[in-house]
Amino acid sequence: MAYEWKLKARPYSDEEAKKLLTSVISPETTDWHYNTHHKGYVTGLNNIEKGLDAADRAAANGNYSIIGELKRRFTWNHAGTLLHDVYWEVMGGDGDPKKGPDVLRAVEKEFGTFEAWKADFKAAAISAKLSGWALLVHDSLMSGRFLNVLVDEHQYGAIWGGIPLIACDVFEHAYYHKDGPGRAKYIDNFIAHLHWGRINDRFRKLIR
Repeated sequence: MAYEWKLKARPYSDEEAKKLLTSVISPETTDWHYNTHHKGYVTGLNNIEKGLDAADRAAANGNYSIIGELKRRFTWNHAGTLLHDVYWEVMGGDGDPKKGPDVLRAVEKEFGTFEAWKADFKAAAISAKLSGWALLVHDSLMSGRFLNVLVDEHQYGAIWGGIPLIACDVFEHAYYHKDGPGRAKYIDNFIAHLHWGRINDRFRKLIR
């Protein structure tokens, strides 16, 4: 029986999003990006689950097989869904890191200062391909460090065991409607409107 994936609700309504996120993305993008684009990854996952239910395992091979393509697209849609869940969760705040005291201490311990973390995160976000992400992750299975990771598409460059605390979508569709090619401006606005209270909640729930 195929597993059914659900679109995770944002911590604010669609109408609230148009007001809360307007400094980061356009009101139209808050709707399209969540209700069409993000939802599309969830739909993709459910279609893949149904395909896997019916796929012929005996036909698998290293060149081309239906099950091989389904498995490849599963990771794309799974990562796209998860990263968007985090993206919406961490936006909509006033950007004050003092409202996330536990994670702020962890960031300062790793990077020296909050400003140093911010500069490194922005550099990672700018350096991603036109389809990519910047993430603050906890390297839980190896070093136990906090790292700013650049991920191309949804999965290339992801760290095994890396728990994402912040995810910044730098696919062009995330910011072009508001800022055009101004990726750096979008990233600055994203950081300036992080909700550190919810980031701190993620930290306490998933890491501490």
